[in-house]
Amino acid sequence: MLISTRGRYALRFLIDLAENKDEGFITTQELSERQEVSKKYAERLMASLSRGNFVEAQHGVGGGYRIVVRPEECRVSDVLLAMDEEFAPVTCTACEPNECPRAKDCRTRPMWEKLGGIIHDFFDGITIADLMK
Repeated sequence: MLISTRGRYALRFLIDLAENKDEGFITTQELSERQEVSKKYAERLMASLSRGNFVEAQHGVGGGYRIVVRPEECRVSDVLLAMDEEFAPVTCTACEPNECPRAKDCRTRPMWEKLGGIIHDFFDGITIADLMK
């Protein structure tokens, strides 16, 4: 399992917005400069975070983005799932129904499913507030 740059940067952006929430709306230009990410990539990520209801967008002068979730309640697992991350350690446990012809008799599948659950539970136990410390 690899977490993509999309998932990693989404977390970085939310931490940045949470730490700078008193500044009001923050532009993608500011975010991209502070996080050293291209503005175009930042715009796409912020649109995804907005669709996921993590941030609010305001257009026009003084516009930008601000975090709308409480950092103490925003779990890393929710952010990663919103960024289409997958916690499954192997492809055969990533999709349902499982189309592998060996799935019914596979002796290793329960192990992979358990590992996927452990990974999910790990990320579920960490919040944006935890990462701000």
